[in-house]
Amino acid sequence: MRKFVKLLVAVAVITFGAGMAHARDQIKVVGSSTVYPFSSYVAEELGATSKFKSPVVESTGSGGGFKLFIQGAGMDTPDITNASRRMKSSEFEAATAAGVTEITEALIGYDGIAIAQNKENGEFSITMDELALATMEMVPVNGKLEKNPYTTWDQINPALPKRKIIFYGPPTSSGTRDAFAEMVLGHFGKANGALYDAIAPKGKGENYSAVRQDGIYVPAGENDNLIVQKLTKDKDAFGIFGYSFLGENSDRIVGAKINGVFPEPETIASGKYPISRSLFFYIKKAHLDKVPGMKEYVELFMSDKMIGPKGLLKRIGLVPLADDMRAKVQKDVLSLKNLTLDDLKK
Repeated sequence: MRKFVKLLVAVAVITFGAGMAHARDQIKVVGSSTVYPFSSYVAEELGATSKFKSPVVESTGSGGGFKLFIQGAGMDTPDITNASRRMKSSEFEAATAAGVTEITEALIGYDGIAIAQNKENGEFSITMDELALATMEMVPVNGKLEKNPYTTWDQINPALPKRKIIFYGPPTSSGTRDAFAEMVLGHFGKANGALYDAIAPKGKGENYSAVRQDGIYVPAGENDNLIVQKLTKDKDAFGIFGYSFLGENSDRIVGAKINGVFPEPETIASGKYPISRSLFFYIKKAHLDKVPGMKEYVELFMSDKMIGPKGLLKRIGLVPLADDMRAKVQKDVLSLKNLTLDDLKK
């Protein structure tokens, strides 16, 4: 019996040690489905060109990634989280409270939120307001707010086709959903604040931005490729996802014009395309000396080879930063500048 107990203890020690070794010899990255293809590309490049293992990259959505990242500084938490929106002040405060006291923010480039459809359809052009009216839970009807009654596009604007309104989009854990809600729905809500003040305090744009839940907006998970598959089968439907997925699937789907502008790298970088946003990853500095290759992964990700104007990530949809902005960001990230609460309030 004593020998059996000793054997169990030995097995437990070996198993625990192996687990710790695994946790310390391979970088763990979580977060945004939009940033996922860029992060995965860098991870594969690190594994192929260095002595380090390729980092494990999981697509959990920006919100889901932050929840995991800010749980603490232990080795059972992620080293890096990707995000298609900036970290919220509340997330930073929660991280600090959990012992994650040093974080570096890395801005890598831009992306547009594409409203895409089956390529067999004709050109589709709508305004930001029309997009908001198609997707919001509460909309103005005869001077009052009501549950969204619109089921076809011509009900919103008679000049639009009598086509069923149906969207496949990201879930609540997604930074793409957060950005869409803020830039499209929140903008419309604040512009019509006199009506929306009854359900949301003035100035709180995020409270105006509830997405309709009557089956017309269908959360399709964190795998944007599934949305693309839906669009190939349903010609009425529109998908909501990052521009990179539109670029990768241009043989099957096409973007709609928003305010007369197509989602393209030039229009996203210039801001002419109205649903453009910044992409980030966040570094847990407490793990840098504990996870082999983490510093090298960050350096590779921030290099001109990856995020520069002729970088490899541009080929798969990343819209690069302007030269002066990129140089500043690279300096800040490579010097591991600490993110502050004041930075997030700017």
